[in-house]
Amino acid sequence: MSHPLGVSRPDLTVTDLPSPEEVFKVSRIGPKELFKYAVGPSLIALGISIGSGEWLLGPLSVGQYGFVGVGWVILVSALLQTFYNVECSRYVLATGETPVVGWGRVPPGWKLWVPLSVLIVIFAFIAGGWAASAGQGVYALFHGEPPPAGAEEPRLWAIALLVLVFVITATARRISRALELANWVMVGSILIALLALCLFVVPFAQWWEGIRGFVTPAAPPSGITATQLGGLAGFTALASGLNWYVMGHYRDKGYGMGFRAGYISGLRGERTEILASGVTFPDDERNRSMWRRWYRLLMVDMWGVFFVGAILGMLLPTLLMSQAVAMSGERPTRANVPTFVASALGDEYGQVMFYLALVLGVLILFSTQLGIFEAMVRVTTDAAHATSPRLRALVEGDPRRFYYPFMIILLVVISIIIHFSLPVGLVEWSANMSNLGALIYPFMLIYLNSKLPRPARPRPWHYVILILNFLFFGFFFVNFIADFIGDPLVTF
Repeated sequence: MSHPLGVSRPDLTVTDLPSPEEVFKVSRIGPKELFKYAVGPSLIALGISIGSGEWLLGPLSVGQYGFVGVGWVILVSALLQTFYNVECSRYVLATGETPVVGWGRVPPGWKLWVPLSVLIVIFAFIAGGWAASAGQGVYALFHGEPPPAGAEEPRLWAIALLVLVFVITATARRISRALELANWVMVGSILIALLALCLFVVPFAQWWEGIRGFVTPAAPPSGITATQLGGLAGFTALASGLNWYVMGHYRDKGYGMGFRAGYISGLRGERTEILASGVTFPDDERNRSMWRRWYRLLMVDMWGVFFVGAILGMLLPTLLMSQAVAMSGERPTRANVPTFVASALGDEYGQVMFYLALVLGVLILFSTQLGIFEAMVRVTTDAAHATSPRLRALVEGDPRRFYYPFMIILLVVISIIIHFSLPVGLVEWSANMSNLGALIYPFMLIYLNSKLPRPARPRPWHYVILILNFLFFGFFFVNFIADFIGDPLVTF
């Protein structure tokens, strides 16, 4: 029995959905089991999220222009992106295929969409701006001051952090689980430390100003460009139209049909095979009930963990930045934003606060580069493995034989690229390239999800939200291109 879906790819095999208890090897899913076993993929996405818009572009925009006219862009972006994440993950749960493989089912077929999607992801994120920014923080930790312009040492630290990503994945038994555990520690520490810092240094009036800015629609502040706003919108929460590149972790976690499809293991783990084509479930009472259970777990993971964490992850750093501006009487620049808050807090409260803020900044930026670097390798591995029988034969059913050599190649390339631009400039480029995805992938999701087994199909209003993603983030990308080649379409 099979389920046809799209073009140019084999039909989906049909079999029963597993139960959450079977996947997570527990007798029941209560609150303890929920957070110990079931929640997790959204933490990898959140670890990436807190560090791009949240530590760099958001604070830079608020530090230069204030909350009003900037904050509501953050909130709208986070809402739209969380809805989008749910729709990307819906496909993974229902088919066991990662999104990059699913795109190959959209007309005219995989020969266009799979390689194009891999190129877009790599082109958007290969700049390595997060590692470069973290390298500035590590330099300041060792020298007690921000690095001088053009210094080589911060770049060497950035390369060392990329090597650390390789070590983390290589020593894992199951890569997704290792990333989850790393992000439990990092994201938990980051949010607790940020909250403590904000409670200590930010006055109540500033808290109110920040919260009010988030929920008050207002015209963008005078002087800000649509390209800057587009970078902020694109990297609030995650990466707008390219968020799908992280949602494949639901397969490796074993959510829904991901349990039937396999996962990428680390070098210390057992050799595992990944199905080249996905599986789905029959439309009967048992599977309809099981689908509702998996969908509820997805909603808890996305709205209860990712969305809440993304909002806190943006609010708290922007509060710190606005207070740093008030204390120092200066405004951040693209060159100094990675260490601006640490310098301002150090001047006001002493060296201990300076080093605390630096450690926090490095941790935030490293969590982002960890997830992004691994995800570029993962997307390419999934795409190549699913579409190339020759590669599958070459690696003898073990995708690690492609995954790790490609990671080393990517490490070398990023190490070269980070020598050519300011870290924040690299991140701003990546953010606007992410908005390109919003012109393409919402429509592809509509096509794919409308052809899933009936219990898994979205409701009509979900399609409306996907169109809103296209309009909101697509506007910023079109303006970015106009700005890049000549004059922006919109100025404020």
